[in-house]
Amino acid sequence: MAEAASDLAIIESMIGSYFKGLHSADTKLLDSLFDDNVSLYAPGIRRTKAQWLELVANRPVPQALGHPYRYQILSIELCGEQAFAKLSCPLLGEQYIDFLGFLHEQGQWTIVSKQYANNPFLQLKQ
Repeated sequence: MAEAASDLAIIESMIGSYFKGLHSADTKLLDSLFDDNVSLYAPGIRRTKAQWLELVANRPVPQALGHPYRYQILSIELCGEQAFAKLSCPLLGEQYIDFLGFLHEQGQWTIVSKQYANNPFLQLKQ
């Protein structure tokens, strides 16, 4: 039980870093969280990690634009050496729902998959 609590704390910390990386467009931080072979999916879109990081590096930076920091963890499912997180990511006037897949391998947690899409029920005004 203590190990699960520790794993959950590690995953929550990683998600906090993910939010920080999105908000500040810190591609080095984001790169450190994701497996090199991660798959990133959105409806009609398939990207490699390198393609996604390049997009992050070249888009407007929410923090620099003064956008509020309203990212939230909606849920985390932890099952042994795998986990799945559902996140609310208000970003650049859109309301994204991200699903991140985590694996615990070689003594550490890594993000191995990302699915994301606009939340069809909510759009934000920045």
